[in-house]
Amino acid sequence: MIRLSNLALPLDHPPEVVEPAIIARLGIEPSELVRFGLARRGNDARKKAAIKLVYSFDVEVADEAAVLARLADDPHVRPTPDTAYKFPVRAPEDWNGTRPVVIGAGPCGLLAALILAQMGLRPIIIERGKAVRERTKDTWGLWRRAVLETESNAQFGEGGAGTFSDGKLYSRIKDPRHLGRKVLAEFVRAGAPEEILTEAHPHIGTFRLVTMVMSIRETIEALGGEYRFGTRVEDFVIEDGQLVALKLSTGETLPARHAVLAVGHSARDTFEALFAAGVYVEAKPFAIGVRIEHPQSWIDKARYGPNAGNPVLGAAAYALSHQASNGRAVYSFCMCPGGRVVAATSEEGRVVTNGMSQYSRAEFNANSGLVVDINPERDFPGDPLAGVRLQRALEEKAFVAGGSNYQAPGQRVGDFLAGQPSTEFGAVEPSYKPGVKPTDLCEVLPAFVTDALREALPVFGRQVPGYDHPDAVMTGVETRTSAPIRIKRGADLQSINTRGLYPAGEGAGYAGGILSAAVDGIKVAEALALDLLSSPKGEE
Repeated sequence: MIRLSNLALPLDHPPEVVEPAIIARLGIEPSELVRFGLARRGNDARKKAAIKLVYSFDVEVADEAAVLARLADDPHVRPTPDTAYKFPVRAPEDWNGTRPVVIGAGPCGLLAALILAQMGLRPIIIERGKAVRERTKDTWGLWRRAVLETESNAQFGEGGAGTFSDGKLYSRIKDPRHLGRKVLAEFVRAGAPEEILTEAHPHIGTFRLVTMVMSIRETIEALGGEYRFGTRVEDFVIEDGQLVALKLSTGETLPARHAVLAVGHSARDTFEALFAAGVYVEAKPFAIGVRIEHPQSWIDKARYGPNAGNPVLGAAAYALSHQASNGRAVYSFCMCPGGRVVAATSEEGRVVTNGMSQYSRAEFNANSGLVVDINPERDFPGDPLAGVRLQRALEEKAFVAGGSNYQAPGQRVGDFLAGQPSTEFGAVEPSYKPGVKPTDLCEVLPAFVTDALREALPVFGRQVPGYDHPDAVMTGVETRTSAPIRIKRGADLQSINTRGLYPAGEGAGYAGGILSAAVDGIKVAEALALDLLSSPKGEE
């Protein structure tokens, strides 16, 4: 088949114009078109009064070779790529080696475990938190009653931190093997809407993620996988540079010569255990800042103009960046259209913000992280865990500034720009629960962060009118944009100094977001399986 891309049609075009547009674009006779199917749909909103839908189609024609030869110079007419996933190896049916272990059941661990199970390796999945249904109740307990469960919250538990997010399923990673397509196909098989296979910026939303995660677990278990919830890895037993076992919080020492480490960006005690065990860990850059909120209608109008509210377009998003005069990059992060700001701490006496949306994206406010880059050499020199200590210090300040009751400190943009504390909120009501206390965010954030934010806000206001509106709300702090460490790995995807340990996903510093973490999970699962099945007896 032929992949025809970049076919632009008016926003409100009728369905019957699609076929003639394909025929005209390929320069064929109507009788030469056999069939076509949608491969991708996005939009071009650069001209707000004339927004276009931009399509890619897979097209079957009577003489494919002739069309491809005639349009050889057209970059938007190419053979349809082969996106089918191909397993690099499978275990023989009588395989009985020591089972691989997957530590963490977020997007990375989930896909690693699924691939290992599909290859016949019956993985053991260790998850410190609870199964996703019980975890959801605990997470809402913090939001509604200010009761924190330190092992079951927005960070820890089945589904990982991505469960309580917008559920975005796109990334900027290079994916020549189309592993992202494998991820999306498995998500659809688990109950996600089929449109995620064709939308340019697909998302799922929290409630759908919950049921999808449960379905994937059932598939893994049906293939011989085993889950152990409420179980934390407390130590790593390493002999002569080889992982040999894991010491668990249950008191068990679990033999493990092949383990995927997919613990997420907030497993600080695990980072400490790895460092103490001698696994190579290094500090890496991340970003800190706030969550900023605006009514979604403001963002829709700013991005779509007279087409704001069109159901085909849905809730508008944005992506902003600015290089501040103090040398800091300021950018929006994890934008959640029609969502809410949520409490995302996993440690007592600390406040952390994040954002989430449901599939409908129908709640009143839009929010995103508004963050400033930091790096180890400049901002937290010292040992590899210095970034963890910086995060904790800022989160403790936020806890105190919010009233020491898990409310978060917040400030109107107008007050922030004027350098004065907020005493009340205006037209924009903050969505964070258990609540937001008006205050001065300069009490929480470093001066270089607040200076960069003050410079960037008016710049972003010119790009997205209303972004720097005085009543827009900033809530702090956003500290968990990514892991503050990297667990360095080699070309074989094993730790550079610990054989058998496969650092993966966001917690290892190799991904950012649901899709990229899941893709990384597939890669490490493949590498692990190739090594495991090439070893004598599949193990030693």
